[in-house]
Amino acid sequence: MYKYYGLAVFAVILDQWTKWLIVKNMELGERISIWDPWLGILSHRNRGAAWGMLEGQMWLFTIVTIAVIIAIIYFNHTEAKGKPMYHVSLMFLLGGAVGNFIDRLFRGEVVDFVDVLIPGINYHFPIFNVADAALTIAVIMLFITIIFEEKMNKKKVK
Repeated sequence: MYKYYGLAVFAVILDQWTKWLIVKNMELGERISIWDPWLGILSHRNRGAAWGMLEGQMWLFTIVTIAVIIAIIYFNHTEAKGKPMYHVSLMFLLGGAVGNFIDRLFRGEVVDFVDVLIPGINYHFPIFNVADAALTIAVIMLFITIIFEEKMNKKKVK
């Protein structure tokens, strides 16, 4: 169970390193095109939650993030026992939560930089970072794991 914490540490290190690179090497608002116009690196700051919601509510983010971190650790040691995919999902969730929490604590804002335009529908996806990606991957993995586990339990009952 403890071996999975390395995934969370990896996510935090990768997140903080990429954010450091952006802060040190780019001006705020500067964009580097990767695959024009669909993908780029854009130096952006977010003082809110996802997509800038609840901007300026640092006290709320602090309380919620601490509660989430405690819950993740609790579930990792109780509900995830013997379930590797739960462990992996929870550790990506932990890494993402801690990565953005570090930004809020030490910068007062979150550094975002992945800029995506979805072709065909011309939708500009909200700018995100490695921690956000880890959170999204974790939630998708948790849904898949829960659905798969429910199907396995139904098969055992029959």
